[in-house]
Amino acid sequence: MTSLHPTLAYHVTNTLGWPELRTLQAEALSPIKNGDDALLVAPTAGGKTEAVVFPLLSSMEEQRWSGLSVLYVCPLKALLNNLLPRLQMYATWLGRRVELWHGDVSGSRRRSILRDPPDVLLTTPESLEAMLIGTRVDHRRLMRDLRTVVVDEVHAFAKDDRGWHLLCVLERLTRLAERPLQRIGLSATVGNPGDLLSWLQGSGMGTRPAQVIAPEAVIGSDPPDIELDYVGSTANAARVIAALHQGEKRLVFCDSRRMVEELGEMLRGHGVNTFLSHASLSADERRRAEEAFAQARDCVIVSTSTLELGIDVGDLDRVIQINAPWSVASFLQRLGRTGRRSGTRRNCLVLALSRDDLLTAAGLLHLWGTGYVEPVQPPQEPRHIVAQQLLALTLQEGRIGDSLWPDWWNGLSPFEHRSAQPLLDHLIAEGFLERDGGGLLIGPAAEQRFGRRHFMDLTAVFTAPPEFTVLHGSIEIGRTDPGLLTSSVQGPRLLLLAGRTWEVDWIDWKRRRCFVDPVEGTGGEARWASSAFGGTSFSLARAMRDVALGADPSVRLTRRAVDVLAKMRAEIAGTVHPEGTVIVREDGDLYWWTWAGYRGNATLKATLGPLADPTHRVDDLRVRLRNDLTRSAWRDGLRTLEIRRPEVDDRALNGLKFNTALPRDLAVETLATRLADFSAAVFTLTGPTHLLSR
Repeated sequence: MTSLHPTLAYHVTNTLGWPELRTLQAEALSPIKNGDDALLVAPTAGGKTEAVVFPLLSSMEEQRWSGLSVLYVCPLKALLNNLLPRLQMYATWLGRRVELWHGDVSGSRRRSILRDPPDVLLTTPESLEAMLIGTRVDHRRLMRDLRTVVVDEVHAFAKDDRGWHLLCVLERLTRLAERPLQRIGLSATVGNPGDLLSWLQGSGMGTRPAQVIAPEAVIGSDPPDIELDYVGSTANAARVIAALHQGEKRLVFCDSRRMVEELGEMLRGHGVNTFLSHASLSADERRRAEEAFAQARDCVIVSTSTLELGIDVGDLDRVIQINAPWSVASFLQRLGRTGRRSGTRRNCLVLALSRDDLLTAAGLLHLWGTGYVEPVQPPQEPRHIVAQQLLALTLQEGRIGDSLWPDWWNGLSPFEHRSAQPLLDHLIAEGFLERDGGGLLIGPAAEQRFGRRHFMDLTAVFTAPPEFTVLHGSIEIGRTDPGLLTSSVQGPRLLLLAGRTWEVDWIDWKRRRCFVDPVEGTGGEARWASSAFGGTSFSLARAMRDVALGADPSVRLTRRAVDVLAKMRAEIAGTVHPEGTVIVREDGDLYWWTWAGYRGNATLKATLGPLADPTHRVDDLRVRLRNDLTRSAWRDGLRTLEIRRPEVDDRALNGLKFNTALPRDLAVETLATRLADFSAAVFTLTGPTHLLSR
């Protein structure tokens, strides 16, 4: 610990009782104190927070940093809330301050921060954007001493448009601070850490020293205890969970809010002390559940991916996964919530609710057993983020030079002139921006489309579906899909929310609020609009194919799982071939079993053109071909094919926020490119195809 500031080293040893730093923490000291960019990779509870905070606090003291010098950015407000007390304790050892700034922080607290900035500020990218475009924040004064930005759970940002938005904001902060900013990412295990670090560096890639710090042994080396079971229904899953591991603390992951609600209600019906967590519960409701769960012992908390990240819910005994997450990386995150105590092992029980779910879960566990972890791939062609940033910068500065605006992003790739200039021209032509001599101002179209609530709609790059707030008296319980309030019902209208049934009392349609009263018993309904985009990946689909061909995942399988898998393999034997793909006629329809994943099959369907059935929805595992297709027509058609991007439904554009600020053809091109998987399509097309009959 000799590299730490003496006061900090004293408290680490005597207050925390640590005889030494973990490997990750020791290896991170030198590069972080030297000002290098870095990516720290370790499973959950691997000590990443201390690995970055301790050397930064040491540098802060030794180099006499003043003012707001460190931004700590997280994807979730709940994660920031969870981190605050720990980071405040570390900072106070050196007489330094840590504060919190996000949408739930009061106005008076924010004004206090602006009057006297802390040394470290915990925040989200959306809150940073709001600071930059807000008229009440002197962002130049606030950011002038900034030196380092820490991005927690950086892999969660990089996989969607929030990552591009974050990079853009960091480039603008670099210009305001008038110095290169050290960028440090914290991540769970990813398949391409070097690429992820290069992406995080933004315009500094290749010009600043950078290092991936990923020790192999951060936690115990004992292999995890993983079991796969087939239960057949949510009701059976509830019975299994209620019967197993009584007296222990269990975290159950589900793939939808609706399943969380239904399973939670069933577990309570079995007398299990159950708590719930998902994004449509109010912040207070989630916080009460998470705090109660952290303090209890014999209990279950049922959650969506909201608890996948590093939020502390106490010392877990078990993780139970309903069906399978859609990636090995997500599975590793969830598995890492267990095994933190000395002498315990990481563990996970996977419960499959249907036969298809069993095949998917077995495929994912087989893929995990090979050591594969998905590479993090930022979405391609973020044109809508460029449009948003041009508007946000104009709001930030009041007026921007019509030829100097690229300087704010320091050469970041989406802002290259040939790709960004057409977007700027469109914003001007449509009235989102107005020319004024050699400058640009916010135009009337931007004020009409985004101007409500002081342009706050410009701060977030994701689109939230419309929901009604559900209240019991003055207490907010959560939010629900408006479809539940308009559908036809017999008798009282019952909602299922926070794991219990509520009767709707009255609805305030204008203010989108719904007032409810609790009722005894069950019968409430839960529903939310799905925002899922994509589906099974090519790598997961191929792993499922391996399972169909006889490969077993390297985990324990219950007798039920073994029996059902054997029956499934016999039934789908005609859809797989060890040396290529299969075309087979089933009940009069002709299917090409590609096992290429959703995006691969979307690309194949577009590429096949008239060879494919245009009425068939894209499937994860197969493509329906034209019913009258012959062998010769198939072979002749393949010779003339050119890989094409999938077609995009107009309704899909609504999920691309700021699409109204793009030319329609470029908005469609962005979505089509993101939906395509060219490598999967080429791999499938160039492999052997077997035409069989059944």
